[in-house]
Parts: sequence; C-alpha cells; structure tokens
Amino acid sequence: MLTIDVCIGSACHLKGAYNVINKLMELIDKKNLGDKVSVKAAFCLGECTKAVSVRVDNDTVYSVNEKTLEDFFNEVIMERLGE
Repeated sequence: MLTIDVCIGSACHLKGAYNVINKLMELIDKKNLGDKVSVKAAFCLGECTKAVSVRVDNDTVYSVNEKTLEDFFNEVIMERLGE
C-alpha cells in the first residue's frame, strides 16, 4: 500500500492542508484506489517553506496546493502505482 503523509503543522495548516487531504481522498475514491493508497496526517515534515508538504512512502517531500494537487496525483501517485 502506498502511504501519503500530509503535513498538518502550522505553516501547512495555514496554507490549506485539510483541503489537500480532502481533495486527495476524493481522488482516491474517484479512481477506486482505497485498497492501494492511504492518506495520513503528519506533524511537521521539516519542509515548512514547501507548505503544503506531502511525503510519499517516507521518501521525497513534495509541495502541493489545491491547484497543483490533481497534477501531483496523476504524475506521482498514479506512476508509483503503475497505473
């Protein structure tokens, strides 16, 4: 299972972390990936200047927002899933 950690620390919270989480959950449901992808809230990922910080499988930390989230999902998450 692929794990996506979304920072909910102060900077990320102010930049819309909960909107990012909700949108991720919508994309996962829309693509029927609930058994392949898990979204978790995480406290500071150490990349506050990248807010909203998102980490995939304890690997790279990405900077996303509501506008870039769908592209991030299609380019990073779907590619890692091989879809």
